[in-house]
Amino acid sequence: MTDLEEEMRRALFGNAEVSAPIIPIAVKETIPDVIIAPAASAVAKKKVVKAFTPRLRVTLRVGNEFEGETQEMTHEADTLSTLLAEQEAVKAARKKFRYVEMLSVKSM
Repeated sequence: MTDLEEEMRRALFGNAEVSAPIIPIAVKETIPDVIIAPAASAVAKKKVVKAFTPRLRVTLRVGNEFEGETQEMTHEADTLSTLLAEQEAVKAARKKFRYVEMLSVKSM
């Protein structure tokens, strides 16, 4: 090292001796005390019983001709909201029919 480098080191780090390079210590892999085994696939899972879901039955009058032949269609929606039930029913009916008229929304 040159005198300038040595002087800079002393200014930054003080008069401490240059320490030897640090050698990383190898860490031994530890074996866990508890081994978690995967669940056996032979055990049948219990069937979860569904809780009561509120349902609404929406009745629609649908047809493809204006003031022509119509038919009644029912749609069951899994919601308490009558507005959402109506929207679902109309959306489903529009896939097949051009004209849709709402008749009733009843709780089941």
